[in-house]
This record gives sequence, structure tokens and C-alpha cells, in this order.
Amino acid sequence: MIKGKEAYLKKLTASMYIPSAEVGRELEGSTPPSVFIGSWNYPLVWAGPMIAPQHGDTTIMDRPESWIPEKKTQDEIIRYRLNLVRGKQPVKVTNLETRLVEKLREISLAATSIESEAEFCCAPKGMSLSDEHTPFGPSAPLERFDIANSKWDPNLEKAYYDDDLLAADAIAHLHKNGLPFSSIQRALSVGALGTRKRRRLVPTRWSITACDSIMGKRLLDEVRNYEVIECFQVREFASLNNYYAVLLLPTAWQYEWMEAFLHIVGDEELIFSDCENHGAKKGYSRVGGCYYSCKMAVLEALAREKVQAGAIILREAYRGYVPLGVFNVRENVRCAMSQSGQEFDDMKTALQHISRRLELPINRFILHSDLLKEQLKSRQTTLSCFS
Repeated sequence: MIKGKEAYLKKLTASMYIPSAEVGRELEGSTPPSVFIGSWNYPLVWAGPMIAPQHGDTTIMDRPESWIPEKKTQDEIIRYRLNLVRGKQPVKVTNLETRLVEKLREISLAATSIESEAEFCCAPKGMSLSDEHTPFGPSAPLERFDIANSKWDPNLEKAYYDDDLLAADAIAHLHKNGLPFSSIQRALSVGALGTRKRRRLVPTRWSITACDSIMGKRLLDEVRNYEVIECFQVREFASLNNYYAVLLLPTAWQYEWMEAFLHIVGDEELIFSDCENHGAKKGYSRVGGCYYSCKMAVLEALAREKVQAGAIILREAYRGYVPLGVFNVRENVRCAMSQSGQEFDDMKTALQHISRRLELPINRFILHSDLLKEQLKSRQTTLSCFS
């Protein structure tokens, strides 16, 4: 019996094995740049670089913002990620002056890929798949690690040296300046943002959600000042064995995320959801980091268009789906929100439009929802309309 999304995804990833890079105890190559900070045993965490066993420009291997716009296939993305070898050493999160952390900071603030050399305590093995962070290949404890000289991104360099600037303000400023999400998240993860006394290493999965959440809050403060849209809108996108439908409501901001996993492990048809009304959400979402990634992506587009709306997002993941991290949600929803979309006079016809593209009956989503069900009730629309 599967109870909750986290249990389902653990079962899903445990059933998957994909061969990753095979390397020995010594490795020369290029880091995209890329680092990974673990969360196990916090505040004493495993931290280190991720290195590709090849030389030159490896930026594409850790730049998820470019994968969907450049139409990279799931196989290509998995190949990029499982060719990244993770080195690691135990580090206390408040100790930012060790030689390893200094090198991780050099990597994370770099403008380009960096040539690297590593010697491991044993041959790296295994791989990691997660719905929170992007996959990576084999890992092993580091015995020695060296990098070539690097040139920092000027925006990240300025944020690093401004140690009176709050981390939230730094993140918002870097986002406004157009830096890729992955670059901002890495900088936060290695303790390069925020006021000097409060800087520390942040586990990768936590830093991803922190950046999504902080950006989402800042964008929502802006969006609340705009006029509400005049009619219902539907924006759609499909890639990487997923379909996304964004239903925008002519209301003040409110938000619901629903996702269905269909026949991926066997015959399962599972729906997970969470929502917030006009007030701020309390506590961490029961569906995990994707809740905040989707919210940020929708609000980013509304702020760009200078409008306000409620948002209900329906996602279906199909057979062949592999957990690739919350970037999958953020970037697909960004692509959906970049579409012009279709307009509808009422909610019923908007949902009927979406239902023709879903594999599950729309009724299944409605039964698992809170906000969608509430909106239909307030408009006196019954389930029988979608039979």
C-alpha cells in the first residue's frame, strides 16, 4: 500500500537502474560547473564537486533551463547527468573556510566550465535519481581535488562580496538580472549569498526549494498589485513523458497543483495535490518541492504580463517517465506559460478543453482537488457536466 507521494517516488526510483559512467580512482575532466551538497546527517554533510570524465565545455550537463527549450530528449538528459561523477567529503555547514569549500565556491560562482582533477578513496559507484534534484552518476569520498583558475560571473561575484545583503534580496536581484535558476541555487548552496554571519552550506535539495519559494513570494507581492484577467485561460505544454495544463482563473491569486502518475511502475493511477487560497501557505507542501517550482513559474509569467489570476495546474506523467528533479516541473510550466493560450468564457468549457487532452477522466482530478472543486461549486457546475 503506497501512502503519499514520497513513498510512491521511493518505490519508483528503487525500481529503476540506469548504467552510469565507469571511472577509476583517478579522474581528470571538467566540472560544468556543478556541485552537490547532501542533507544526510545535517549539519555535518557530504559536500563536493561533480566532474564529467571529459574536457572542454560541459555547461550543458548542469544547465536544466536550456534542456527543454533546446528539445533535449530524456535519454540525452539522463546521459548528461549520469556522466557526472560526484566526489564528497564531510563538512560542517558553518565551516566555509576549508580548502574544499573554497574550491566549491570557485566552481559555483564560475562563468564557465572548469578543468578539474580528483583522486577518490575508492572507485566511484552507483547513481542517484530523485524527484527533487537532477540525477547524477557514481560517487565516492575524495582523497584529493584540484581545479584550474576560474573567472567568476560578475553578478554572482558582486552578490558574494556584498555581505550586508540578505540572501532573499540577493536571490531576487540575481533573478531580476536574468541569471539562470541553477546558477542562483548553486551560489546559495555553497554559502555565497546572504549576510556574512548567516552564511552556511545549504543542502542542494533545500536550496532549490528555498530559491523557488523566495522568488515566488517576491513575485506574488508584485502580482497582487495587478488587475485580474477578464476570462478563463488554458496554457499547455508536453515534454519528457509529461503533459501540463495551466488553468488561469479570473480571480485574485489562489493556487492548486495536481499531478497524476499513470502506469509507470505497473497499473497505478495515483493523484497527489496541494493548494493555497488567498493567504500564504503554512508549512511545507505535502507534494514536495515541485509545488514551489510550479508556483514560481506561473507567477514569473504573470509578473511579466503584469496581470493577476488564480491558477490550477494539472499534470500527467506517463509510462517511461523518469524522475529528473523539480526542474522538470519548473521548466515545463515556464514553457506552458510562454504560450499565448486559449480563452474561455466559463470554467466548464475550459475544463472540457483540458479533458480532451488528459488520459484520466477530469472527474478523477476534481474528486482529489480542493480549490478546483470549490470553484466549480461556487459556479454551480456539477461533476455530471464532465461525464
